[in-house]
Amino acid sequence: MKKIEAIIKEERLDAVKKALEAKGILGMTVSDVVGRGRQKGLLLQWRAGEYRVDLLHKMKLEIVADDANCDMVIDTISEAARTGSIGDGMIFVLPVEHAIRIRTGEKDETSLSAESNGK
Repeated sequence: MKKIEAIIKEERLDAVKKALEAKGILGMTVSDVVGRGRQKGLLLQWRAGEYRVDLLHKMKLEIVADDANCDMVIDTISEAARTGSIGDGMIFVLPVEHAIRIRTGEKDETSLSAESNGK
């Protein structure tokens, strides 16, 4: 199992969620985050002159997927989040040792299956 963390532009969240849902990926955690990367923020004009906003608002998606679906999830997020502009985001993939569904006690890959959601 892998944990996929994707940092994307706020305005791409709905497109990413819809694309994942179309592929059968329903479970995710979404958080508002701020940060910066190579983009180093934005240089803006104001009446008093220029100023830099160096921490930009982004969305962080966290999805745990079995190894067989990992590449599909990454590809789906990449395609749906890509605008071709600087600041499109990053995807990080981390190993997951265990996953336990609290309600049923199911463990690991079994806890990720959609079938167990209705029990």
